[in-house]
Amino acid sequence: MRFLLSLLLLMISAAPACAEDVYFTASDGARLHYTQTGPTNAPALVFVPGWTMPSWIFAPQLAAFGTHYRVILFDPRGQGESEITSSGYNQDRRGQDIGELVDRLPGQVVVIGWSLGVLDTLAWVHQGGNSRLTGLVFIDNSVGENPAPTAPRGPPRPTPTMAQFVSGMFRTRQPAAYLDRLTASCERLPAPYAAELLRYPVPRTYWKEAILSTDVPVLYVVRPHLQGQANNLLIDRPNTTIAVFPKAGHALFVDEPTRFNDLLQHFLDTDVPPQ
Repeated sequence: MRFLLSLLLLMISAAPACAEDVYFTASDGARLHYTQTGPTNAPALVFVPGWTMPSWIFAPQLAAFGTHYRVILFDPRGQGESEITSSGYNQDRRGQDIGELVDRLPGQVVVIGWSLGVLDTLAWVHQGGNSRLTGLVFIDNSVGENPAPTAPRGPPRPTPTMAQFVSGMFRTRQPAAYLDRLTASCERLPAPYAAELLRYPVPRTYWKEAILSTDVPVLYVVRPHLQGQANNLLIDRPNTTIAVFPKAGHALFVDEPTRFNDLLQHFLDTDVPPQ
């Protein structure tokens, strides 16, 4: 049983043999990392992970799309294998980092942001970065639409440990070794910098302005608590598709990879214009 569990973990978290680690230097000197696989002349899919997360959490998507697409798993600064810098943990710099990555890629791209990666991607769009886009996918975070997220009722809850936060992202039971590895990667970012990432100093309207500023196809994938925002986005923004995952956790692309991958593939086939 232990051998089978280890084998399962290896299958989930390991990148394909052809995957390549790439490092580049951002304009402020930060050494940033991404993993890439797939044909270099194929359409590019750039995956941006959430708060403190390493990009290898998208391993199911790397495996599913790496044959026919150029798949890029980006580690934002301080996360994964990217440098822990002494500054830059704000929406402007993080958005600029995505733009500088995209500038390295040939052709146009689809950017897939999850959780905080939604906001970082929208920050790039807000800066005028949408000229390289053919599509956007936003996974389970607010995009500034109404209704605004509400705070939980009742007395304040204790702040969860990183291990509790990580395990709480999944509805499907994950192997302990996988959760331990993910937690260790998240804990790599010092707590003061991690806290900065949760305090972007812009109003909610900033994110809505960004998503309404571009007319590229958008796929908005959420759990039920954000369905109200998804419904309003359909009204306010043409060329938008929504999907709700009622039985998944926050990392819904890991909990239900087959459904998510099929949904993304359909979006790429039917909504995103060919290069």
